Amino acid sequence: MCIRERFFLLEGEPCVIHLPEKPNGFGILLLGDTNHFVDKSTSLWMQHAGKSRLLEHLRSKGYTIFSSNFYGRHWGSKKAIRLAKRLYYDVMRKEILNENIHIIAEGMGALLAIQLAAELSVIRSIAMINPCLDLKKHVELEKERKFFYKRLIRELKIAYEADETSIGALIEKQSFHHYPSAVPVKVWIAIHERKEFKALYREYERKREREGGLVSSSFYIQEAKYGIGNSICQFYKLYEKDL
Repeated sequence: MCIRERFFLLEGEPCVIHLPEKPNGFGILLLGDTNHFVDKSTSLWMQHAGKSRLLEHLRSKGYTIFSSNFYGRHWGSKKAIRLAKRLYYDVMRKEILNENIHIIAEGMGALLAIQLAAELSVIRSIAMINPCLDLKKHVELEKERKFFYKRLIRELKIAYEADETSIGALIEKQSFHHYPSAVPVKVWIAIHERKEFKALYREYERKREREGGLVSSSFYIQEAKYGIGNSICQFYKLYEKDL
């Protein structure tokens, strides 16, 4: 019987490797949104119908996908970055994969992706789905919704191990403005996304273009959110010519 998943612990955090039936030799680091989780025997991307469909599509194309619980709602914290790097090196030791990997980042996961792209030279390309690209801007927009804002501040203080007085300076740094990178990026954005975030995506594109980094975006309707597997694979293929 073919093994489909391998679960293990790193720094006490559950991690998973999703194995394809016919490997193509390329790996994808999966960085999920705020509701993302991995435990000892399952994950959100295995349980959620839409995410599972996208996961299976990537696996059917031969990709080896790996992820971690990343301390829950990490919001791009340094300890989550440290774990992501350790996970990469651990997977490279365990699996026969090309050392240059792709990333798929949804929502909050983009905060990790932009840092990894700036700090690691092994990222081929990044596919982003409704990414959180600027934590300070995200916090400012959440002020309009008092309940969610209070919860977000609690989460940030836990993730960054900080108090009320120091958290502001820490989240200030969590923005694409502070992490230059030439790694190719494609962003998938919901048509009904808030105009403030759409404006931020356009600002991100302009900055990337000034830095010489390839970036493009595509809109989708909510019902088709996890039906973009073919589009993601076509994007990845563009950056698999150089081994």
